[in-house]
Amino acid sequence: MLDKIKTALFGANPAQGLGPELPRLEADNAVRMPQRSELEKSKVAPGFYRPIPEETLVEWDAPSRPFRKRKKQFFSTVLIIAILISLILFFAGQFLPVAVVVSVVFLVYVTAVIPPQSLHYKLTNYGIYINNEAFSWYMMGRFWFAEQSGQRMMNIELFNFPGRLSFVLIDGQTPRETDLKQVLSEVLLYEMPKPTTYEKVAAWLQDKIPLL
Repeated sequence: MLDKIKTALFGANPAQGLGPELPRLEADNAVRMPQRSELEKSKVAPGFYRPIPEETLVEWDAPSRPFRKRKKQFFSTVLIIAILISLILFFAGQFLPVAVVVSVVFLVYVTAVIPPQSLHYKLTNYGIYINNEAFSWYMMGRFWFAEQSGQRMMNIELFNFPGRLSFVLIDGQTPRETDLKQVLSEVLLYEMPKPTTYEKVAAWLQDKIPLL
């Protein structure tokens, strides 16, 4: 397992990716090679193993979510659709869903206008840190890559709230997708889950009513 992680993180070519022999500590996505990966039996307590210290494999900074500048036509289209849906619901006597539509429109506007904040990510042999919040490997299931809003994303399934971790991948700023795939495959299952009902509805709306 140690050899696989070493190959995945450093690669075979010194000129590519994260570097081969010595980690480039001055880089934002510098990599430290884990010193231990094999369990050793305790010499004191029978049936116990010596703890393996936590070591950082790679760190990087990236936006918290994908972001794309929208044209005025995008906001006009969203507003017209929202007004039509609200009128239909209003005349049908469904007043509460109208408030939901207004909230969704406000959320779309905010996320399309305000750029995302930058977060610090850290991958260790214990799990993943997002700023100061830790996510252990035991909390994770599958991982996969996908496109969202024109940007490449890495997604990790969580067994508890919020149910999923998403990472924006940017060439030259974040670790390479191939490196992340090879390392995470040592712990997690590489598989894209079936789309949720929300994702199916969103894909259908995007196909029928494309927003610019």
